[in-house]
Amino acid sequence: MALLSNLGNYRNLGLLIIRVGLGIMFIYHGYPKLMGGPKEWTELGGSMKYVGIHFLPVAWGFLAAATELLGGFLLIIGLAFRPVCILMLINLIVAALMHFGSGGNLGDAAHAIEDAIVFAGLIFIGPGKYSVDKK
Repeated sequence: MALLSNLGNYRNLGLLIIRVGLGIMFIYHGYPKLMGGPKEWTELGGSMKYVGIHFLPVAWGFLAAATELLGGFLLIIGLAFRPVCILMLINLIVAALMHFGSGGNLGDAAHAIEDAIVFAGLIFIGPGKYSVDKK
């Protein structure tokens, strides 16, 4: 298709769209978790039991919520891009394991798995030139 053949020239624009879209959605989901306070953080951090970690659920929950909120912002501007992608990937792996561990099926964990796959790929691709990291 000749019409679509030149879209490869806009790779950096595509990466910007992905970064901004994912960043906004993670801010949207992370903000209420972070503002939920210790009760919310304990519940969220309790998901770490599915990877064998049973201590300090409040701290793990706070870190997960902060990763979503701050990670979303850093994704948008493209700062510390690869470390943020790694943290988001870890966060999403734990989320998927929580879905499976609490009796859910693939459909329940699908969103976390899909986002984890995107972040795994973005680790290798980088943020593009429209970012603070400019790689």
